[in-house]
Amino acid sequence: MPKFLEKRLKREASRKGLRGKRASAYIYGTMNRLGAMRGNKETARGRAMAKKHKRDMRRSRRSYRT
Repeated sequence: MPKFLEKRLKREASRKGLRGKRASAYIYGTMNRLGAMRGNKETARGRAMAKKHKRDMRRSRRSYRT
């Protein structure tokens, strides 16, 4: 699963005051709706999202160095 997306959604859930099962339902339900996961398995779209995020993070680090 895209870890960056999971972390972001966990932060959002805690900001909304969700805990436990409700937070998990929010996190994984959102990832299922986005197409990053299908049930408990990562989809090709989810892998592509993680790959793109990783590439974008590398690019953004390079721009800060100059």
